[in-house]
Amino acid sequence: MSRYTGPTTRLSRKLGVMLFTNSESKIKAYNKKKYKPGMHGQKRFSQLSEYGKHLQEKQKVKVLFGITEKQCRKYYEMANKSSEITGEKLMKILEQRLDNTIFRSGIGATRPQARQIVGHGLIKLNGKKVTIPSIIVEKGDIFEVLDKKKSSKLFEALEKRKIKAPKWLKVDLKSLKGEVVTLPDKDDIENVIDSQLITEFYSK
Repeated sequence: MSRYTGPTTRLSRKLGVMLFTNSESKIKAYNKKKYKPGMHGQKRFSQLSEYGKHLQEKQKVKVLFGITEKQCRKYYEMANKSSEITGEKLMKILEQRLDNTIFRSGIGATRPQARQIVGHGLIKLNGKKVTIPSIIVEKGDIFEVLDKKKSSKLFEALEKRKIKAPKWLKVDLKSLKGEVVTLPDKDDIENVIDSQLITEFYSK
């Protein structure tokens, strides 16, 4: 299954949770209409079956991180082999994706934009140009925007956004450079996802 590229606020309403908290306009649009889209949307959210709850949570994580079904299952299998709690490890792996790292650093305004920044070859990782958004970063990795791209309008006024990077990243938005100083822990993960439901979905 391909990744979702449609209206994000509409999908947030469908799933019953605001998935994109970095956009003030989307937050306002969601809060204005907290019901499902469509002509019957203002009726109460229907009671989901247990399977429906598990499936919906998986859909949330796929949309939030812009990943495909194949990628989601792959990350689950990676997490399941870990000695850590599977659901928590799954979310940590997603947090360590390069595109998410660029987003969390503030270099990318949204995850989709960060994915494009990486995919279009605007980022160096440990001194080498990369184009793969799904790279999993590790402690000590250094990422930065290519020198010849730093003057791009895409990166203008980043410092004015006053974005606070998570503690696992050290970021200098003036030089468009950052470092993974430690690995993310569960407190660094957005709390809109119940990772246990995703684990249960794939373990059946």
